[in-house]
Amino acid sequence: MSSSPSHAPDSPVDATDDGDGGSDGHLEEQEALAQAEEGSIVIDNDDLGTDDGYGTDSNTTASTSLAESVRDYIFENGRRYHRFREGRYNFPNDDIEQQREDMKHAVVKMLCGQLYFAPIGDHPHEILDIGTGTGIWAIEMGDLFPSSNILGVDLSPIQPEWVPPNVRFMVDDVESPWLHPRNYFDYIHTRHTVQGIKDWPRLMRRALEHIRPGGWFEMQEVVHYPISINGTMPADHPVAQYWALVTEGLAHLGVNFQAAANGRLANQMRDAGFVNVTERVLQIPLGTWAKNRVLKTVGLYWRTILIDGIQAIALGPLTRGCGWTREQVEVFLVEVRKAYCDNAVLAYMPLHVVVGQKPLDY
Repeated sequence: MSSSPSHAPDSPVDATDDGDGGSDGHLEEQEALAQAEEGSIVIDNDDLGTDDGYGTDSNTTASTSLAESVRDYIFENGRRYHRFREGRYNFPNDDIEQQREDMKHAVVKMLCGQLYFAPIGDHPHEILDIGTGTGIWAIEMGDLFPSSNILGVDLSPIQPEWVPPNVRFMVDDVESPWLHPRNYFDYIHTRHTVQGIKDWPRLMRRALEHIRPGGWFEMQEVVHYPISINGTMPADHPVAQYWALVTEGLAHLGVNFQAAANGRLANQMRDAGFVNVTERVLQIPLGTWAKNRVLKTVGLYWRTILIDGIQAIALGPLTRGCGWTREQVEVFLVEVRKAYCDNAVLAYMPLHVVVGQKPLDY
């Protein structure tokens, strides 16, 4: 059973309040978070059929002023991948994937209603964002905490050039030795990195070393396997088969894609030496079967994100890890795309939010 932090964030960000919904909209957002965390999502019985979903075809671009050597990307199966520490991350970093990453950020923010859960106070000085991707979380934290220094680290230089003055980005591999001194960061954040980290215990030990005493480490990771709230997701369902194969392919490449499942990250955080470790598990609906307006929107967007990324997610693990050809992958994906629009299975994916504190006497 998951437990929650004893109190809400000191400076929560209401991600879904656009000034129009009034108190009713705010209550629905609070109810959405409660249902997602308690595993009590109310079903919309009028939306259990199969629908076509929504697609996207627009791209975004981003750039940084980094050296050309780290911009020397590689191209494989028609997609662009990072060159720095080649093969460490098995998903693309091209414009289409960047747009999808920003959508993932929006969905998690909509579901949680805030950017973070750790009680970091009003003036954290040094903040590190591991696996920053497009840098969107770091940029929003920079706006929220103008007196803080925000550093985003990633294998790919795909972050925008125009950012708040207190935000900067660095190309680096967090599984290599860190450049910053011990006891340096007030808060370290990581999200959507389960597909890239190979050694979680080592990462947690390094985080513990580099966080100041009393500082916080927060991980927000999705378990990428569909679970049905009523047990109607068979193992031979195309979507279940898809994620099982992606998990298998990544395992061959040294990555445990299910690292966040069953409380593993929370246990490893405790083993590393963190205290006051808490874990909350939120259900992200897969599709529009939830009755709550916010959860229905989250489910629609999450399904769109997964369908848009169906090729990007599968190509690396299945060709590099399982030895498939690109043609075999494309044929397999035809049925998976269709199966994603089956609302009747009432599927969701768990989002694990794990927070821990470095002991004051460490």
